[in-house]
Amino acid sequence: MLGRNSERRRLLPDLPGGLKQLLGALAHPERLSEAPRRGNPDAVVDCAVYAGGLRHGGSAQVPYPEAARLARRRRGAFVWLGLHEPDLATMRPVAEVFDLHELLVDQAVTGGHRPGVQTLGEVTRLVLRTARYVEHNGLTATSEVVETGDVTLLIGPWFAITVRHGPVGPLREVRTELQSRPEVLRQGPWSVAYAVGSRMVDSYLDVADHVERDLDRIEEETFASVRTGEFAHIYQLKREMVEFKRAVLPLADPLSRLLESPGPPAGLRPYLEDVRGRLARAVDRVGGFDDLVNSILQARLTQVSVDQNHDMRKIASWAAIAAVPTVIAGVFGMNFEHMPGLDSPYGFYGAIGAMLLISGGAYHRLKKSGWL
Repeated sequence: MLGRNSERRRLLPDLPGGLKQLLGALAHPERLSEAPRRGNPDAVVDCAVYAGGLRHGGSAQVPYPEAARLARRRRGAFVWLGLHEPDLATMRPVAEVFDLHELLVDQAVTGGHRPGVQTLGEVTRLVLRTARYVEHNGLTATSEVVETGDVTLLIGPWFAITVRHGPVGPLREVRTELQSRPEVLRQGPWSVAYAVGSRMVDSYLDVADHVERDLDRIEEETFASVRTGEFAHIYQLKREMVEFKRAVLPLADPLSRLLESPGPPAGLRPYLEDVRGRLARAVDRVGGFDDLVNSILQARLTQVSVDQNHDMRKIASWAAIAAVPTVIAGVFGMNFEHMPGLDSPYGFYGAIGAMLLISGGAYHRLKKSGWL
């Protein structure tokens, strides 16, 4: 056994490094479970310390443990840590530095949450849904109209942590805009909640403008004199409006409860009231869109029903016209010896004339009544 191990050691140095590590892992599988998880280092988008309405240290990013120490030492300072889709291994050291509850960590790691607000100790968790309009040449049965994600804000006494999930709603522009407004930034960590919420509501209104143009085009197609029989794209827009509605409408109640809570500072409440006012406009518009889509869909279904009824009337009319020569030909086609007109040289022409006369009269009558 010892000889075999020594022989293995003699062979491994001659192998490439990657293959050597692979063979070593296969020989000692217990070492695989001992390897520590490194997490997702790219999850940290930006981290900075703010004090007196200014960013400490310029535009350089500060490691969040050092940023936490600086913010605790300086009165009125706070940390804004931005994360994008962190995993549990990344969030655990963040939780240790900022003293976050384990429930907040678990909720921040998973995305797709409904808009809401929750307070655990001194930390307030605010969830917002992000929305973005997807440009498309024409609306089809598979077109994506609205793309959504979510942002979780963890607001503490001296920190603000934003955790974003999905490709929608990057916050780099929000940070830049907020840094250009020192009077708002002086309000502390809640200024981050205001800035992010304001940007989300603005994105709702922007998406609503684009969706309104799509609805106008569909409305014109629906009530046009010449239209197609396809209406699957209306169902697709309805599905997209359901997703958009789930992002916008549930935010009204958490925002109202947030304004009623003692968390936000008094100097920031007028700004939050402005956000609530713009959100109310977005809610009204989205609710109106939902009603309009339902009306268009109902009108289109009614048109399809009317078209089908009109087609059935046409089919029934032509069937009635075709029944006339069928009955006459069927009667004279019976194999009897004594039938009127069989011995006459004009019997055939008389039967054809009767077919044409009765069929023409039926066509004229049905055409006049609107069945043809």
